Amino acid sequence: MRNVNFGRLGQAVSVVGQGTWYLEQADRHAGINALRQGIDLGLTHIDTAEMYGDGAAEDILGEAIQGRRDDVFLVSKVLPWNASYDGTIAACEASLRRLGTDRLDCYLLHWPGQHPLEDTFAAMEKLEQDGKIGSFGVSNFDVADLEDALAVVGEGKLACNQVLYHLEQRAIEHDVLPWCAAHGLSVIAYSPFGHGSFPAPGSRGWEALQRVGARHNVTERQVALGFLARHSNVATIPKAVNPDHVACNAGAGDLRLDEADIRELDAAFPLGRKPSHLPML
Repeated sequence: MRNVNFGRLGQAVSVVGQGTWYLEQADRHAGINALRQGIDLGLTHIDTAEMYGDGAAEDILGEAIQGRRDDVFLVSKVLPWNASYDGTIAACEASLRRLGTDRLDCYLLHWPGQHPLEDTFAAMEKLEQDGKIGSFGVSNFDVADLEDALAVVGEGKLACNQVLYHLEQRAIEHDVLPWCAAHGLSVIAYSPFGHGSFPAPGSRGWEALQRVGARHNVTERQVALGFLARHSNVATIPKAVNPDHVACNAGAGDLRLDEADIRELDAAFPLGRKPSHLPML
């Protein structure tokens, strides 16, 4: 499994990790086994949030990593309406209890909200000083939001920006991805297969994925992950409960597409115009 450097601390994290959005809707035993299988296969970058199942996903993840906390890079998020100074600290401590750990490796503001960023980031700096988080960042932040955050915390403090990014939704490539690269932020691609919209068999995009996959002896989904991870500062966090899907995701960790592959996929999944607002789910 290839690693990428995560944010300002330069920690090595798996380029393909594991997401937990809607994990609580699957069979609990199957979800726990899938997470553990993923860890065994090198998918050690695991993302969750207090929002997911109102904490249920964190509870499941906590059971999955019991006895293996040091094997994973653990990320969670605070909801915007909880992101006052006191609310951020309380939310983080509640997440830690559900996860059964004393620390997060990174803690994110889930999307921009009404609480002043000064208060949110002051709380995150306090959590970092107290050893409850290793770093902090943001999610679903457009360039204007990132500039606002930078004005509050200064260069070198934000670790990452977690955003929607898949072959059929490449909006971040216009401005967000270059901005993050220029300022040393990792980009974490969530929903890397879309949200129930992975290219249908027989479509132009599917056929391009098949051709590229055949050249590398990998699956269409592995090619899709490899396309996102062609950027040196991008990691991705697909969710999987099916053991075959977990193994497939892990198999993308060492895939490196060449220039011809990228051109073919770029033609099949064109970037398109810059949208007026950053897409998010």
